[in-house]
Amino acid sequence: MAEFLYFTGPMDCGKSTLALQFDHTHASGGRKGRLFTSQDRAGAATISSRLGLTRPAIEVSAGFDFWDYVVGQLTGGERVDYLICDETQFYQPVQVDQLARIVDELQIDVVAVGIMTDFQTRLFPGSQRLVELCDKVELLQVRALCWCGERATHNARTVDGVMVVEGDQVVVGDVVDQAGAAAGAAPAVVAYEVLCRRHHRRRVTRAVARATLSDPLPFERDDEELTSLEP
Repeated sequence: MAEFLYFTGPMDCGKSTLALQFDHTHASGGRKGRLFTSQDRAGAATISSRLGLTRPAIEVSAGFDFWDYVVGQLTGGERVDYLICDETQFYQPVQVDQLARIVDELQIDVVAVGIMTDFQTRLFPGSQRLVELCDKVELLQVRALCWCGERATHNARTVDGVMVVEGDQVVVGDVVDQAGAAAGAAPAVVAYEVLCRRHHRRRVTRAVARATLSDPLPFERDDEELTSLEP
């Protein structure tokens, strides 16, 4: 039986690397698949990993129809054994329904990989639909780390180095070393940083911590201690 699998985790935990590994493993076994992505940081129609791996892929726009594409491939004599879908947080819910239909009616395996929640800790519509429909949800075992050393579970958006909690749900950026802002380097206009829940709630990014605290190592302090320390 074909399966509909969903692998998720915060930014910087190896999701795109996993997508490419799945494709390599299936292709090495003689299977024929297709790679899909949406709004990758490296540009359109590309799956890119922070390890430096890249592969061309089919760009999934808001109007892309997975069912029509796959049926067109099959009726044209092409072989399709599996689909690898990266950056699925940007997919439309109806596209997730199309993927489920492909699994059930065409018996084609689908591996979906993406972020579950946005910078406001709310589910992306496509991610919510994946949780509702897929056969299995798996949290990636590679742990992204907050600057404090705890497991990072939340994605924070920064604008000119300052964490923001309002704005459009989808703004493409990348994880950068926000400590550069504290060191005087010009930060990206829009960037992302992974944080533990506690520091996401307090809006304490790496740059804020290094600019405020004398001890750069992971630590545990309450809000009063944090605001009272000298740079």
